[in-house]
Amino acid sequence: MRSTRPSSHTVRGGRAGRRNSPVLAAVALASALALTATACESGDATADGQASASATASDDGKLKIPADVRDRLREHGIDIDKWKNGAWKNWDRDDWLREANEYVNPIIEGLWNPDRMREAEEPDQGVDEGEIAEDQGVTDATPGPVPARAVPPSYHANAPTAGKVFFDSPEGSAVCSATVVKDPAHPGKSNLVWTAGHCVHAGKKGGWYRNIAFVPSYNDDGKPVAELENATREDVAPYGVWWGDWAQTSDQWIEQGGSTGGEGAPYDFAVIHVTPEKSSGGKSLEEMVGSALPVEFKAPAVPRVKRVVAIGYPAAKPYDGQKLYQCESRPGRLSINSSDPTMYRIGCTMTGGSSGGGWVATGWDGKPALVSNTSIGPVTSGWLAGPRLGDVAKGVYDSVSKKFAGR
Repeated sequence: MRSTRPSSHTVRGGRAGRRNSPVLAAVALASALALTATACESGDATADGQASASATASDDGKLKIPADVRDRLREHGIDIDKWKNGAWKNWDRDDWLREANEYVNPIIEGLWNPDRMREAEEPDQGVDEGEIAEDQGVTDATPGPVPARAVPPSYHANAPTAGKVFFDSPEGSAVCSATVVKDPAHPGKSNLVWTAGHCVHAGKKGGWYRNIAFVPSYNDDGKPVAELENATREDVAPYGVWWGDWAQTSDQWIEQGGSTGGEGAPYDFAVIHVTPEKSSGGKSLEEMVGSALPVEFKAPAVPRVKRVVAIGYPAAKPYDGQKLYQCESRPGRLSINSSDPTMYRIGCTMTGGSSGGGWVATGWDGKPALVSNTSIGPVTSGWLAGPRLGDVAKGVYDSVSKKFAGR
């Protein structure tokens, strides 16, 4: 995790298990809550995007980049060959693509190696719960902490739709959690992943993150950190690395979202369409992992939700980001702003790294469905909050599905 500048708020800072990387300064806290996700710098000296990490190649060894991706980069003065050789690390604000239609993410094969995956971390930031205003809509009493339980390995057998999202930001490589979800345009063959908006886009002060990739069932055998130091890519990514060839979040997150203060949190969700880095034998992501969750957009009222299970890879202490955990709790309500949708809130001790992870509850048809994702939490951990998925979330989901319909 990273430290914050001194302020009137009490904030937990420092780093979790990082080596040879500076402590990164964060912006001062803005309001009652803080996003659990911000980027951490990677200590991996080899993950520099140099020639060892090449874009997807054709049989003749030449770069094979989709024409639309190349054209979109060219429009912003970005040369694809320079990009894959390290130009993606230029975070000059004038060159940082941020608008909804500007997402580009060319594959850099081999960039996400086991060491880089292991060292990507998501810090946890938070503020004093006492700052939550009493007049901001309906907020129930703060739930007591519910200890997160380790998901038994193999994760694929016990939580096949769960995985990790890796990405690069101006501060370095970072990580979130995510869920494989169904695609109405491709029944049984979905390539859609659900996560938090702050895991793909920096919000009002930035743009799209880069090198976004999803790894289902990351560290499927639940190996300890010591064993992962010598792990192969197949050990940590047994179902492959899937790059986001398109991502979409809410306009509200892009316009309002902040790394602190809970700004934009009620709209903090995103859908990523993925494609395999290497051949999957023609199989979709859903076929590869054998499962995908439906998404419930008719969010039930809190009194009707008896329990929800939140799942993710917490990275901030006392966790290390390498193992999958879950919390089962009855949700309450949390209002950030009286004009925004009230969020779900549960007791849970998971920390940063679990952001974007799916919240699963019984849908209207009596079957498990994704009803939210982890968005924010307090400085002391103990609880998590996630957006209620309504019309705006459905619009994002349907837009991505329709974009790839017929392909």
